[in-house]
Amino acid sequence: MSEATDPWLIVGLGNPGPEYAANRHNVGFMVADLLAERIGGKFKRAQKAQAQVVEGRMGPPGPANRRVILAKPMSYMNLSGGPVTALRDFYKVPTDHIVAIHDELDIDYGMLRLKLGGGDNGHNGLKSMTKSMGSDYHRIRFGIGRPPGRMQVADFVLKDFSSTERKELGYLVDRAADSVECLLAEGLERAQSAYNS
Repeated sequence: MSEATDPWLIVGLGNPGPEYAANRHNVGFMVADLLAERIGGKFKRAQKAQAQVVEGRMGPPGPANRRVILAKPMSYMNLSGGPVTALRDFYKVPTDHIVAIHDELDIDYGMLRLKLGGGDNGHNGLKSMTKSMGSDYHRIRFGIGRPPGRMQVADFVLKDFSSTERKELGYLVDRAADSVECLLAEGLERAQSAYNS
């Protein structure tokens, strides 16, 4: 059972490299970057895993203030499980103190859903994480909607957000970052009622 003093591992899922930076599949990285900015940290290479990390504290002063490790696996999406498991073991993080932030096809653009556990819904990053360590981690599911017409899913997720989507993207990434802070400070039920749409 996890303790209140246990650290949290917040993982933004995405693909490394500038050519992927603005892709729909990289929205997890975007949220992780904003959270790092909020806690005043800069990502640097992890010692024990193929990932970039920032260590710090999140939340209001007092008992709700949490020790956090923000991470961006540098392994490509479909191999995320290896780096996340290495970080979990190195920092001694209980699995239910891990939060994966990822794009979600089955939710309309900009909608959020928070949950603990469950299936991977065909998401390769989650599939890899679940294979490595089971499914009992939190997910922040950031809706990107379904591809238009006959576009293949793989092409859609590896495309940048459209110009219309980009108008709202900053606000939506901000809201997703707020939901992570709420989850850590106030728990899953409170965060779900505030942010699930």
